[in-house]
Amino acid sequence: MSEPLSVACRLTPDGFACTVTVGDDAAATHHTVLVSQADLERFAPGHYDPDELVRESFAFLLEREPRESILRQFELPVIERYFPGYEATIRRQLAREG
Repeated sequence: MSEPLSVACRLTPDGFACTVTVGDDAAATHHTVLVSQADLERFAPGHYDPDELVRESFAFLLEREPRESILRQFELPVIERYFPGYEATIRRQLAREG
């Protein structure tokens, strides 16, 4: 991934709200990704930190579309609607880093 990426997740009553910044230039984009505990268990079994899941999810997205095309706010499972292979790919990627 060629663009600088920063991810910060905070605990919410429903899981996590993660703030993502893509790029460090004037055109940097800012995103909010909501990750439920069920999402974390589904997409990153055995992982307890949503930061890594969200970081890898953005790497996945940036390989497929420019940062400007990524929704500004979304729930993590929405990625599957646009990219049906997301779940299998992200689980494999996180298992390798495991």
